[in-house]
This record gives sequence, structure tokens and C-alpha cells, in this order.
Amino acid sequence: MAQRTILHDWHAAHGARMVDFAGWDMPVQYTSIIDEHTTVRTAAGLFDISHMGRLSFSGGDALALIQRVFTNNAATMKDFQARYGLVCNDQGGIRDDILVYRWPYGWAMVVNAGNRTKIIDWLADSKGPLDAQVVDQTLDTCMVAVQGPKALELCAGMFEGDPSKLAYYHALPTRYQGANCVVSRTGYTGEDGLEIMVGVKQGVQLWEDLLKRGARPCGLGARDTLRLEAAMPLYGHELSEEIDPYQAGLAWAVKLDKGEFRGKDALIRRKEDKTLRQRAGLELAGKRIAREGAAVKTGGASIGVVSSGTFAPTLNKSIAMAYLDAAFTKPGTTCQIDIRGKDESAAVVPLPFYKRVR
Repeated sequence: MAQRTILHDWHAAHGARMVDFAGWDMPVQYTSIIDEHTTVRTAAGLFDISHMGRLSFSGGDALALIQRVFTNNAATMKDFQARYGLVCNDQGGIRDDILVYRWPYGWAMVVNAGNRTKIIDWLADSKGPLDAQVVDQTLDTCMVAVQGPKALELCAGMFEGDPSKLAYYHALPTRYQGANCVVSRTGYTGEDGLEIMVGVKQGVQLWEDLLKRGARPCGLGARDTLRLEAAMPLYGHELSEEIDPYQAGLAWAVKLDKGEFRGKDALIRRKEDKTLRQRAGLELAGKRIAREGAAVKTGGASIGVVSSGTFAPTLNKSIAMAYLDAAFTKPGTTCQIDIRGKDESAAVVPLPFYKRVR
């Protein structure tokens, strides 16, 4: 049986269509994906992301343990900062993409729902004699994301301290209704907004409070179209144990000069391997949708495969991300995508497809 977040009963009672996602029963949509997508681009949408894994770290060697598995450099982080990076296997493939948080009193990590157990086991395997403790707080907490151009003003006065003054990718340990919580200026939609973590007992209260202030509930369907327009890679699609960060266009999240970490030697080799396919953006000539696994061709020869595709509501175009042979990743390159046996013309375009006006 799929796991349920503390908000599950609320979703079911308010007409959400529920699906199994990474072992969790999650809302895919309430009204329509396009309607919810547009809400986030123009106002404020609210997402239940409690299925994401939330880990806390303590002990004198907590930083050393994180550095041992993290491709980015946590040692240069300042208190209250959040930083994106990858966890790689010893062959350089991506085990997960994660966020690391630095507090004055310790460290935290948010991981993908389907990879939570895998990453906990990887940390244990990597620990050795280090003095570091990892606590899985996923089931004891609730996490929601309020995203969109009106998200920050909607949250005004909810917390001790002003989250609107947070710099991007910074977090604020604060209080909500008398209890501890964490608010971070992060998200996965291409819009500004906040991600909020509270104790599980406050989850429904927080959710309903945000709705009363004007946020609208959104499901995983809109979350996927939003992140795809913003060209944000999704684990299981653009990221996997076989794909390395350089292929995925995430070289900026790998710091080879920070010291040793798992997968580093393999990444040094793979960085120079020009035979590996690279992530690229595709814009289709028509409105048909290129789904994951669709072959990308030129002159009848295969040059790659689609990792994610959708019709982009904001852009009114059909778009896709794909892994292509390196020689075909230059913007303007034309190709064909095999959609259920019929070729659809497409062209390589720069990523991201959509970028909000700041």
C-alpha cells in the first residue's frame, strides 16, 4: 500500500485525482493541469511535497559525511544557505539530486521521495568511523511549496521574521503558530516562492491557512509541466544512475577541487568523454507531445532519445528534453521525433524554455 502524507485526506475530500508516485499516494490534479499551471505562473499555487525525504545531520563530522557524498561544496556554505548538488555512485552516475541546508547548529538534506531509502543507505555505507548521525524526519514533518508571483506577499505575517527578505536559496528557521518551522526561498517551478517545513501535527492547519490567504491547490501534473518549461531535470527522467552530471548539464554543481568524494575519479574521466549523450532542449513544429523514450532521428539515423516532453501552457508550444549525441546539440539543429510511428519535425533550442521576469 502506498504511503500517505498528513494532507492525504484533505486531497481526497476536495476532489483531487490521486496517483501512486514514488510509493506515495499523491494528488496529480484538482481541476486541470493547464488551470493549475497557469495559477502558478500568474498568482500562487500550493503543492503538497511531504513525500520528499527530509534528513537532519548532527555530530562533529556531519560536514565531512556530507562532503563525502555531495558533488557540490558544502564547506563554503554560510549559515541559513541552501545549495543544490548531486549524489553520485562510484561510476559517476547520479544516485539523486538533493538540497543541502546549513544551520548554525547542524545540517539538513532534502532528497527525492523515491530515493530516500537509497540515500540513507548510501550515507551509512559512506560514513566509516566519522562522528555523524543522520535522522530521517520525513514522517514526522510536513512540507509544502507555495509558488508564483504572489506567493511571498500571500505569506506576509504568517511567520516570525520576514521570509520575503530571504535571498534566493536561503532558509529561515522560524516559528508558525507557536511551533518551530523552516521556510526556504526555493522551489521547482521556475517561479519565486517558498518551501515550508512544519511538524506533522501542523500540516493541515498550515495548508488551510495558505488557501485562505489565496493560494490554490495544485497537483503533480502541473508541477511536471512547470519544471519542464523551466528545464529543471527530474530524477528518473533526466537523471539516473547511468547519467552523469556533465551529461545532464549540471557541471556547475560539481566541484572537483573541493577534495575527495564518492564518484570523483569516475567524473574526471567522464567529463572528457565526448561519446556520451548530452541533455538538450527540443521545440516541436506541431502540437503533438513527445513522450519519454521517443526516438530522436536525423536522416533516418538515431541520434538520441526523449527524456521528458509536454505541451507547454505558458509558451503554447510542444517541448521536450532529450539526450542527444554531442554533435547534434547545437541550437538550431533540426531533427525528427518518432511519435507513435510518425515523425514530427523539431529543432534544438537553448534551455531553459521559460524564464520568469525578475
